[in-house]
Parts: sequence; structure tokens; C-alpha cells
Amino acid sequence: MEKKKGIIVDVVAKKIYEGEVEFDKGIITSVKKNVTLMSKIIEGTNTLDYLSSVKNGDVFILPGFIDSHIHIESSMLSPSQFAKVAVKHGTVSTVSDPHEIANVLGIDGVKFMVEDGNRVPFKFFFGAPSCVPATSFETSGADLNAENLDKLISDFNLKYMSEMMNFPGVIYDDVEVMKKLGIAKKYGIPVDGHAPALSGENLEKYASAGITTDHESFTLDEAVEKIKLGIKLQIREGSAAKNFEALYKAIDLHPNDVMLCSDDLHPDDLLEGHISKLVVRAIEKGMDFFNVICACTVNPVKHYNLNVGLLQTGDPADFIVVDDIKTMNIIQTYINGELVFDKGEVLIKTENPAPLNKFEADFITVEDISVVNADKKINVIEAIEGELITKKLVVEPKVENNFIVSDTKNDILKIIVLNRYNKNSKPAVGFIKGFGLKKGAIASSIAHDSHNIIAMGTSDKEIILVVNRLIELKGGIVLSDEAGIFDLQLNIGGIMSNKSGIEVAEKYKFLNSKIKDLGCELKAPFMTLSFMALLVIPELKIGDKGLFDVLQFKPVSLFEN
Repeated sequence: MEKKKGIIVDVVAKKIYEGEVEFDKGIITSVKKNVTLMSKIIEGTNTLDYLSSVKNGDVFILPGFIDSHIHIESSMLSPSQFAKVAVKHGTVSTVSDPHEIANVLGIDGVKFMVEDGNRVPFKFFFGAPSCVPATSFETSGADLNAENLDKLISDFNLKYMSEMMNFPGVIYDDVEVMKKLGIAKKYGIPVDGHAPALSGENLEKYASAGITTDHESFTLDEAVEKIKLGIKLQIREGSAAKNFEALYKAIDLHPNDVMLCSDDLHPDDLLEGHISKLVVRAIEKGMDFFNVICACTVNPVKHYNLNVGLLQTGDPADFIVVDDIKTMNIIQTYINGELVFDKGEVLIKTENPAPLNKFEADFITVEDISVVNADKKINVIEAIEGELITKKLVVEPKVENNFIVSDTKNDILKIIVLNRYNKNSKPAVGFIKGFGLKKGAIASSIAHDSHNIIAMGTSDKEIILVVNRLIELKGGIVLSDEAGIFDLQLNIGGIMSNKSGIEVAEKYKFLNSKIKDLGCELKAPFMTLSFMALLVIPELKIGDKGLFDVLQFKPVSLFEN
């Protein structure tokens, strides 16, 4: 029998009291209450101010935090390595969509995530990826149909069906989409949503099909419309897409219908913080203390039926110990009664997983990405800081020797996507605005969602350099400038490393500093680049088969008619 004394935050009863948590064999056997410090029935008292005024030297005990929607792959770490970083921030569980690795390796990729996650004392709850590939207009490494999802859910006891990105398929009753939704209904598991800017009758149809969550809202009005249709709101704050400022008021407006998530979080950002950072920000905004804590504990546990403790007798002993409630300074993290983080030291021990991959691309030449002038304006992708959505521009191209080239003066740079799953593929070529590079080029095999090779640069020669280096590595991130070529190898599916979080984050930070030297001012340039290939987020994107107009949901020519 183990015991932990402190000021206990009871998120179920919405009370705070001095007490003692007793736990044995991973289960809380009793929660003894001494003196009640704070109750919501006390009017005129600000919970946070009251807690901060407690000066008895005690610590606070809270349920561990849950990220309600994340792609572990975006951290560039394996699940076991991700866990070793996340517990530092009081995260004990994630609702994890293995969509990215499934696009590369199919069922084998999902199996890897589950098995690697099981190697460590951390609560990963994986879903069955519903949209692999995300669309039929791109090439991925796998294709998961309804029968595949049925097997995945059965074999691995998956807790939910991952985000249904194919919202047109839901709205127009696509046969395969309906089969997949039927599989979720068969197992009685929730279906995550993905419906940016969807509204009105189409949103009603989407919700009525059984979609239960959405993390793609950009405005409070959009979020509230979805909530009123029974869709739970997941407030996202990731490395590229940041919607907290627009949506945080929903925490108090609809306290039972809001969860917190990161969606995509790069390794350097993960080292700096996780859900705990959103908790602090929400409290600073004046949101009700209990509503904030419930958004990352009670609400996801109830929605997904998670076996994660909420500091109640009989619950798993999943909790955190905090010495400063305003800053959420985590001093200890317990999972199933096991101390996994203690005063700055991670106590999880694991070996690096063996790499696995699928990478068949051949080297390319300047001729492969040359664009002959057609005496027409061109369609250009415009990237937007902090958003996954883009705009479609129509501009006059820069022409040299009858070839359209990158225009650094006007920030119109060449962008390409190369199919990495088949040999002898030819790159799709487009142009993009918003990155600000004045020299050099970058390339990555993280390109949502099919994870082909995506590259952008100030000249064809520079683009070829980084793409061919990436092919040598069989996956990763590459940057070139006048000093040379710099890279981070990702040897698990071309999207994750089997190295530690610190090793990966240091290399990634270095590449981020180098790209700033090239003139880029975006906060998360590599992640922003990766989403330029996401063909389900408006307005104009590029896949390995060419430019794609998401609003019309069809391919478009580089040249404006």
C-alpha cells in the first residue's frame, strides 16, 4: 500500500480538500478527506486565487492530463520515446490516431504503434484510421478498407474510429465510407470527425452519420454550431495549427462538450510543454478552474470510455503532483500507481525500437521539375501562418529562358511532391507563397497525409539537392544553403526516428534555426510545409498527382484558364 498526501483536486465532485490518496497494485483503494478547502458552492471566491493563497507547503494532487487527439508520428518520435517526454508535463494518456504511419505501412504501421506503446507505462489509446488514403487523388503506401478496419479494431481492441476526413463521402453516402461507419457502430465505438468550415445542412448530415468530435474549428461560431449538433469540440493547439485563442471561451460556454488536444506537435514544442500549457493558458484567461481541468480529464474519459483514473476510489492510480497550481509545475507523475516522473527525472526505461520503412523513390534531375512557360497566369498556393487552410492566388509567373522559375522577390517559390512508393515516378510541380525563402531549399518525407516527398526552394538546382539527399536517407528532413546540406533522418516510415526525444528535438531545432537564416519567418515552417500536401483542407494544395482545389474537390492545372 502506497500513500500520497496533499491538496486533492476532485474533478468529479468539483471540490478541493486536504487529504490522502492510498493506492495498491495500480488501483486507488481510498481517498481520505480531511479539511475541505474549496467548493464551487462558495460564492464570490475565485478558485485559482484561493488555491494560490494556500501557504502550508503542501502539494496539489490532480488527475493526469489526456491529449484527446494527437498523431504521435508528428512528434517524430516512436510512442515509447514520446511517452518519456510527455510524462514530464503531466500527460498520462493520449487518444492517438495512427493515421500517418498507416498511410505509409498500413496494418503493419498500426501494429508497430500499438506494440511499441505497450512497451512503456503510458496509456496510449489508438484508433482505427478511417481514411487511408485520405483521398483517391494521391498515392499512399497503403489502402485500408472497411474489412481492414474491422480486423484492426478486433485484433487490437481499438477504442474509436479515427477522424473521418472524407466528409464529402459522408455527405454523399459513399458506399465504402458508409461501410466504415457501420463497423464503428458494430463495435459501439465513437467516430472522430474532421470537418473544417463545414456548416448548415452538410454539417447536419455529417453529424447525423454518427460523427462525435471535431478538432478543425477555426471560429467560435463554427465550434458552437457543431456542439449544438452533438459534436464534441476539441480545442487544438499544435505546432502549426493554433486555434486556442479563437475557441477557449467554449470551455465555459459548453463545459461538458469541450476537450483539449494538440493534433500535431513537433519534438521541440513537445519538449517545452504539452496539455499542461493549455491548462495554464485557459486559467489565465479566466476560465473556470474545474471546467478547464475536466476538459483534459473527465470529458475525454467519458467520451472515449478510457481506462484512465480520475482520482476516485477504484480508479487506476493515474495522477500528477503539482507544487504550483498557477504554472502547473509538475513534480511527479504516476501511471497505474507507478512513479514514471519524479522531480525532473524520467523513470521510464526502454530501448530504441527497430526501424521499418517503405521507400522506393529514384533520384530526380532538374529536367524533371522544369516548367515550360505557357504565356498564362499560374495558380499559386498561399500558406497562412498558424493555419492549415491556404488561399488560392492567380499571379503572373517569373520566366527565365522560357521556363517558369522561383521568384524570391515576390515570394513565389517552386514546390514539388514526388511519389516515394513507386520507382520511376515524376514530380508534381506547383508554386507557393508565404515561406519567404531568399536562398536554399528544404525537403521532407513528412507530407500529410500520404507522406510522399515534398520540397520547396529558390532554384531548381537547390530543390534537386535536397530531394536527392532525402532519397539517400530514405526519409527525413533536409535543408540546403551556401554552407552545405543539413538533415534529420527519420528511419521509421520516413516520419519518425527511433532516437530519444532530446536527440531528435536538438536536430530539429538546428534545422529550424537554419531555415530562419534562409529568410523564412513562419513559426513552424517544416510542419506548415507538410500540410501543403493535405488534400482535404481548403483551399489549394498539391499532391503527387498535381495541384488540387479542395473546395471543388478536384485536380486543377498549374495554369489558369
